[in-house]
Amino acid sequence: MIIDSGHKRWAAVTTALAVVAAALYGVTVWKTPNGPSGGSWPGLLFGIAGSSLMLFAGLLSARKQVPTWRVGRASTWLKGHIWLGMLSVPLIAFHSAFRWGGPLEIVLWIVFGVIVASGLFGLALQQFLTRMMTTGAPLETIYEQIPQVCAAMLADSDALVAGVCGPLEGLPAPAAEAAGEKKGKPKKAEPLAGSGPLKEFYLHEVRPFLSDRFSRTHRLADAPRVAATFAQVRVVLPTTLHDAIEQLQARCEERRQLALQARLHHWLHGWLFVHVPLSVALLVLGVAHAIVALRY
Repeated sequence: MIIDSGHKRWAAVTTALAVVAAALYGVTVWKTPNGPSGGSWPGLLFGIAGSSLMLFAGLLSARKQVPTWRVGRASTWLKGHIWLGMLSVPLIAFHSAFRWGGPLEIVLWIVFGVIVASGLFGLALQQFLTRMMTTGAPLETIYEQIPQVCAAMLADSDALVAGVCGPLEGLPAPAAEAAGEKKGKPKKAEPLAGSGPLKEFYLHEVRPFLSDRFSRTHRLADAPRVAATFAQVRVVLPTTLHDAIEQLQARCEERRQLALQARLHHWLHGWLFVHVPLSVALLVLGVAHAIVALRY
């Protein structure tokens, strides 16, 4: 989620609540000769409030698993997850009176710290990478459909080049058939004069780049070098083939953008493999902490 002007009210309310909680904690410290503790009434209230906010933040994952659960808007849940989750940090600190506690509490603090850090890291990534995706990959598509889009683009490119250069030798059987046939009938188009360089360039450079195994070290993966590379090929081709080479250049650019989108998608969602499991672990450990505290 992008932090924009729509978050101003959430930020203001969160800050105000944090200030009020800090003031109440200050009063507790002033009125407690031996210092506050998590077992006192103020400490318990801080603990209940902080745990409730963490539980609310954890419910976001549950809501995502049930799209038909129409309880509030998704944007409201996301904003609450961010701001109320951050508010839980000072509340839990006030609950513990800024003490580490025993072994269980130390584990809780470590897990809680990693969750907060990973959440802030993910939020920062969204601010930067989402804008980068908008400017660097304007041809983006649905992430799950990228393999199908690439396969269709490769098949269309095979057919395009085969139509002006003749049969493409060395291709796998299904790809060769797709490039040489249309509606079950063999293509009768003869290779155009001077199409040899285009065919060689396509088979050795363009086609491997368009395949599903994208290589970031390929020279066509470097946007500044693409125009120069295609310009060199265009010089040796007759004008009748310029349209084909321009179409191939456009498809290489689209393939590069799709690869960028996939890479940014992995960055945008990879941190969740740390954040989500640890959030579940924190809830379990929190329950264990409450049971131990009540019993002893």
